[in-house]
Order: sequence, then C-alpha cells, then structure tokens
Amino acid sequence: MTTPKANPNQRKVIRSVALPAEHGGWGFLIEPILLGLLTAFSGAGLLLAFSAFGMFLIHQPLKIVIKDHLKGNRPPRTILAEKFAIGYGALGLIPFILLIITVADKTFLFPLLIALPFALIQLWYDAKNQSRKLPPEICGAIALGAIAPMIAILGGWSMTPALILWLFLLGRIIPSILYVRARLRLEKGNPIQRRMVWGVHGVAVLMVIGFAIPRTMPYLGVVAMLILLARAVIGLSDYRKPRRAPIIGFQEIGYGFLTAVLGALGYRLGI
Repeated sequence: MTTPKANPNQRKVIRSVALPAEHGGWGFLIEPILLGLLTAFSGAGLLLAFSAFGMFLIHQPLKIVIKDHLKGNRPPRTILAEKFAIGYGALGLIPFILLIITVADKTFLFPLLIALPFALIQLWYDAKNQSRKLPPEICGAIALGAIAPMIAILGGWSMTPALILWLFLLGRIIPSILYVRARLRLEKGNPIQRRMVWGVHGVAVLMVIGFAIPRTMPYLGVVAMLILLARAVIGLSDYRKPRRAPIIGFQEIGYGFLTAVLGALGYRLGI
C-alpha cells in the first residue's frame, strides 16, 4: 500500500509549526555558531552548536503551545506543535546534557546565564503575539549571540575575551536589525530615521576601533563594520536599488556571514 501524501494545506500547517516564520532568525543563529567555531573550534563547541539548533527550532512550536494554552485552547495544530517541541527539545537537551557531564569547567555556562533574561523577554512578547516588535527581536538576537562566547570558552578562551567576542557580534546584530526594519519601511514608502540607523552603525565602527587598538578585537573586524556602514548608507539612500523583502533578508544573511568570517580571520591571524 502507498502512504497518502500530505495535501498542500497540511504541509503548510506543518511548516508553520515546525519552522520559524522569520528567515532572518537563521542568520542570528548561524552567525554566532560560525564565528565561535572559526575562532575556537573544538568537539565540545560543535556539540554545543547542535544543541543550539535544537533550542532555536523549539522556539516556533513552543510559541504556538504557550499562546494556545494561555487562551485555554488545544486544537490539532497545538497538539502537533507539542510533538515538535518535544522532538526539538530532545535535540537541544541531549547534546547539552552531554556537555554538562563531560566538561569539567562549567564557566561556559556564564554567557547563557546572561542571555537568559533576554530569551525570557522574547518569550513574554511571543505569548502576547507581539514577536515582531523591536524589543523582542533585539532580545532574541542578543540571546542567540551567547552561543559565540560559549563556544569560545569551550575552545579554551578565558571569560573576558569570550565576552568581548560577544560584544563584537552585537556590534553587527543590533545595527543590522535597525537597518533591515528601516529598509523594509523605506521600500513600502514609509518615513524612516536614516541618521539614527547610520549613527548606530557609526557607534559600532568606533567600538570595534576602540577594542582593536589594544588588540582585543581584530582590525579586520573594523573592515567588516565599515562594510556594514557603507551598506546602510547606500541601502537607505535614494541611490539604492529597490528590493523585495526576501531579497533584503538573504542579502543581510550574506553580510552576516561575511562579518563572521572577517572577524574570525582577524582573531585567527591577529590582524
């Protein structure tokens, strides 16, 4: 007997439960993993990366479960979300438990403790169906950014350089969120605050320069931040090429990967 295939509506429901609706979230997950593994690769760091994927994927079904339970509802979609949440939870927890058991130095958990309040803020907004607002988006990205310093510590880094690595990543993430939001508004013909977005990018450039002078951040990181600043200046100007939202999102993921690679090369090569 042949197994009946899911109809398009069923596949749409499964996708809406199993995968994040916002594609930009993938960048905020992969960038810290890439930066962490390229700068301080280790088997333990790779195990943490697998755990991070599970914890990232659990967000979408868990959001559905929390919202419906607060409303007192448990329709079939919620039951499906519960199953995905359990599966993703296992994917996230099993590697993490292995790390807890096998890694003697538990200091790699410190960035996670710092990130926890930001993750809880994001979940609180999710429960109120306000996940597209600016605060939860920034908080969620900050929380995911903790992956980089955790991987670095597992790879042998001390705490202070690892936290500075996180700060470098935030210099990319926060300006990026503001730029994408402004760019999408601009493409719809809505007013934006260009100077504010440019100013935040400028602060990121100055921050990395300030850390690069005492050699606690790489000068290649400055190059990455200058590229992002140029992208923001052109992308929010009258000289930009109109782009659809998916294209803007994929381009931003590319800029994120470039920043992670340049930053990692700078740390590795000492430039």
